[in-house]
Amino acid sequence: MGSLSVSAIIPTKNRPDDLERAVRSLCVQTVPACELIIIDQSESSEGKKRATRLAQNFDLAVVYRWDPAISGGAAARNCAMDLAKGDVWLFLDDDIEMEPDFIEQLLITYREYPKAVGVSGIITNYHRPPTSFRLWSQCFVRGPFRDERQPLYWKAAELRGSRPIRVARFGGGLMSFRSQAVRDLRFDTALHGVSDGEDVDFCVRLGAALLLMNPRSRLAHYHGPSERLTDHWTRRAIRAQWFLYLRHWNRGAGNKVFAAWLILGYLLVVAFSALSHFSTAPLKAFLTGLNEARAVCRT
Repeated sequence: MGSLSVSAIIPTKNRPDDLERAVRSLCVQTVPACELIIIDQSESSEGKKRATRLAQNFDLAVVYRWDPAISGGAAARNCAMDLAKGDVWLFLDDDIEMEPDFIEQLLITYREYPKAVGVSGIITNYHRPPTSFRLWSQCFVRGPFRDERQPLYWKAAELRGSRPIRVARFGGGLMSFRSQAVRDLRFDTALHGVSDGEDVDFCVRLGAALLLMNPRSRLAHYHGPSERLTDHWTRRAIRAQWFLYLRHWNRGAGNKVFAAWLILGYLLVVAFSALSHFSTAPLKAFLTGLNEARAVCRT
């Protein structure tokens, strides 16, 4: 376990309070990271002042790049990967708070599963959504579009002592990889701003690599408000799903059927929402998301 060094990578933008909390939770880990790389796209240097002061107090090496010209999480992560020196690259959001043994549990997993290319943890504060949404998802989100992570997050308390679980994808806010396996990969820089789908796209490009989620490696995610879209939720949802479909899943009759079925499901949602609010805004948001995904995949 001690033979693997960890580079912790945090992109951030305009969230100094969240960043300070995330860095504090990193500083008190039972197994420390060898370095913290922060790519800061903020308009002010407040986050830099707080994070570097805190890290220095705990003798944590920090590589801090403050550059507001960097656009989005994908570009920020790529910048950090060019700088990272550790054996394991741990990607974190700036609005998380890790339990003290988060890194220790990740490294235990790498030691026990030497063929594992990547290891993730579990989010402890996601609540089970309404029954209506879960039923809708079970009906319409099928095939490659189904995300096995969310049901695991909802059961975080029950899974606390469980063994690692094989998964097909990670979330960008808590994923790690052996650096030797991903050194030549980069996140898709066609994705700007809120880069939905970048994490799954990265994992898909790893092919059949062994990816594990360790329920004993735990953190809370607080969903900071900046850079969040404010229109109907289907915009972000379909933008990410359709980006992944066009990039990876638009081959084979089965996937095309799953895609058409998903579109039908979203159309039912936006139609219901539009009628309920006497507004075309939900439909416009959905179509905007589709067009944004198409634009990204044309680049």
